Amino acid sequence: MTHPAPPFSLPPASAVPPSANLARSNFPPGSVALVGAGPGSADLLTLRAAQRLSQADVVLYDHLISPDILLLAPPSASRICVGKRASRHTLPQGDINQLLIGFARQGQRVVRLKGGDPFMFGRGGEEMRAVLAAGIPCESVPGVSAALGAAASLLLPLTHRDYAQGCCFVTGHRREGESALAWTADTGPDETLVVYMGLGEADNIARQLMAHGRAPDTPVAVVEQACMSGERAVCGQLAGLGRLIADHQLRAPALLVIGEVVRLHQELAALRAALTA
Repeated sequence: MTHPAPPFSLPPASAVPPSANLARSNFPPGSVALVGAGPGSADLLTLRAAQRLSQADVVLYDHLISPDILLLAPPSASRICVGKRASRHTLPQGDINQLLIGFARQGQRVVRLKGGDPFMFGRGGEEMRAVLAAGIPCESVPGVSAALGAAASLLLPLTHRDYAQGCCFVTGHRREGESALAWTADTGPDETLVVYMGLGEADNIARQLMAHGRAPDTPVAVVEQACMSGERAVCGQLAGLGRLIADHQLRAPALLVIGEVVRLHQELAALRAALTA
């Protein structure tokens, strides 16, 4: 199978800092690199992520990885989709771990390509533990997480001295058998709350936050497909979060951003729109 050329190429060796050239040599055969693919667009990859892809013999990738990013791997590299979606798993996590270990033991350079950052709700810690416990060298290459990508793309500062003194990243997934999300009791109005994988739990999240003191009129933004071609943000209030999602037919992947910074986002977005009017 032939692969078209990637939309952009790696910089020439003369343009790569010496430290990056050293990093390039630290991906020996028989090792694994957990690589953060960032929030979607290929040009948001780190230089090291692109380098690791360019050296890969095998790439195990998530569902939402852009085809443009996969094109950065050599044409000869095997590409295997192992990604997960809500209630729909291509492979159980244990099987993914064994694939990483098995390919590395065959002497392959293995890239595990993960959306966002491997250690931000990406189960990278589990994969790192399994690979290292098997006696195989493994590194983690950071990526731009979806929340940070969305903040930059949509002019949505996650902190601001007049709006939010801190930011909390949480997951909307509950542990099996649990009905409550413990973190809903631990956040306050001076903190931005960013919820990953929370679309299906949005009504429950809103109810629990209001039960623990968050005002019903707290501003919220639902960001769909951050940093992708279909990116959009829809704003409303906490009490109507579930209805907002239903009315606008928002779909995963999506982030929930809850807090006063959403007002600042609306102001900045209006100023940017006025410049292009």
